[in-house]
Amino acid sequence: MNSKACRYCYKPIRDRDELVTASNWFRIKPYHYKCFQEVEQETKTITGTWTPINGYAGLITVLIMLALSVWMLSTNTLGQLGNLIGLLALYPVFLRVVSFAWIESKLPKFVENKKHQ
Repeated sequence: MNSKACRYCYKPIRDRDELVTASNWFRIKPYHYKCFQEVEQETKTITGTWTPINGYAGLITVLIMLALSVWMLSTNTLGQLGNLIGLLALYPVFLRVVSFAWIESKLPKFVENKKHQ
């Protein structure tokens, strides 16, 4: 099993249940869910915030942006500006696919009887 390490505590992440993948300006980092809460508390500025990619909030964002992108790219709404908006709306979708391919797919869904950290 290829385990990923948390970027806050540098301990291995054992399964997807304790994984939070976060993005900040084209960077994707894996965290434990508890470590991600610490990172959020330590972040003081808006430009330094890490946005979670996986989970319900990330899924809703990806679905909305995918629908917006398909709508803007398949219709003539707003002309060329609509095409640009459609391409920019694909950014969260791209992040989610990359996150799943590089980090989440290499971890098991759930490990029973795991020892607490």
